[in-house]
Amino acid sequence: MPDSTPLRADYRYFQPITTRWHDNDAYGHVNNVTYYSFFDTAVNTYLIEQGGLDIHDGEVVGFVVSSACDYFASIAFPERIEIGLRVGKLGNSSVQYELAVFKAGEEEACAAGRFVHVFVDRASNQPVPIPGILREALQRLVV
Repeated sequence: MPDSTPLRADYRYFQPITTRWHDNDAYGHVNNVTYYSFFDTAVNTYLIEQGGLDIHDGEVVGFVVSSACDYFASIAFPERIEIGLRVGKLGNSSVQYELAVFKAGEEEACAAGRFVHVFVDRASNQPVPIPGILREALQRLVV
């Protein structure tokens, strides 16, 4: 668990998301597994829009090989949130994303997580170097 609650200023990119009715669980707040969907949405939106990733026909795809999340405050439907994104580690074929969930306009995160993508050749599933334009987009997020 992080030493302190992450702050908005710690992140380089933000993806707005509106929670959905079915995100809430029986306890009336967004279920923990849904946060991973938020993270996946933020990362892949960035990779597609800024890095040119072609999720349907591209030769290279990213596989999630590790993930974690810490929770600080609950969120619930209906709530507008923003997912903060930065890159903690950028390797030859892998990248560690660091993410945080913020209520719209708030400075402290409600949750913070990370996950690692390994980029592989779609046909062989073997790791490959991160393609140039994608690497450039990821480099802009390195902290």
